[in-house]
Amino acid sequence: MSDDDLSIDGVSSASLCDAMSAVYPHRAHVLDLMSPTPGEVLFGKVATMRFFPNRQDHHSEVDRFDAILDEVADTGNVLVIASGGYPDQAVAGGKKVARIEAAGFTGLLTDARIRDMEEIADFDIVCYASGETVRAAGDDVRPLEGNVPVEIDGVGILPGDWIYADNAGAVVIPVDALDEMLERAREIERRDAEAVATTRARGAKRGDGGSRRRGGRRR
Repeated sequence: MSDDDLSIDGVSSASLCDAMSAVYPHRAHVLDLMSPTPGEVLFGKVATMRFFPNRQDHHSEVDRFDAILDEVADTGNVLVIASGGYPDQAVAGGKKVARIEAAGFTGLLTDARIRDMEEIADFDIVCYASGETVRAAGDDVRPLEGNVPVEIDGVGILPGDWIYADNAGAVVIPVDALDEMLERAREIERRDAEAVATTRARGAKRGDGGSRRRGGRRR
């Protein structure tokens, strides 16, 4: 199946998490993310950018953000930025997110914070981050390298993985298992929907024609 043929109809982060946990023993889900556009779904192939704590003797004098962005452009459509151990720091704001979008990315996910969420809400790119901040990036961490393995909230993410994120959380899927996980997730959603419908139908029959009785005391 080509990337253009992939469909996320009928799946969610919950069903994808269930599908992954049925096959793989490792943690694959990321929680506590927020988006400037709640309700939008992020889905795509991962390219990574790794931030690293500043060291005067190593790399803190130069901001390599644009150089690394150029390196990883066209290798994925979701940029995953690892905070380098500083999740409360900003890794991007409106100007950098605009550059990420201009480089061809349709999604951005990071365990750090971003600035200018109200502005970014008008962009086409879908973003998920740990939160918002008003402080500019660069105080404690700077970009170090691109398309290397990174860690987000205890989850290992490799360049070329696929990632899905919605309001509930994000799920990281190995590329070789993508088709299988999507099919498993659709089947989980289907079975769960049937179970819920059956349970509610039984409850309606017990509830005097389906009327709701809340807080009542049996006599």
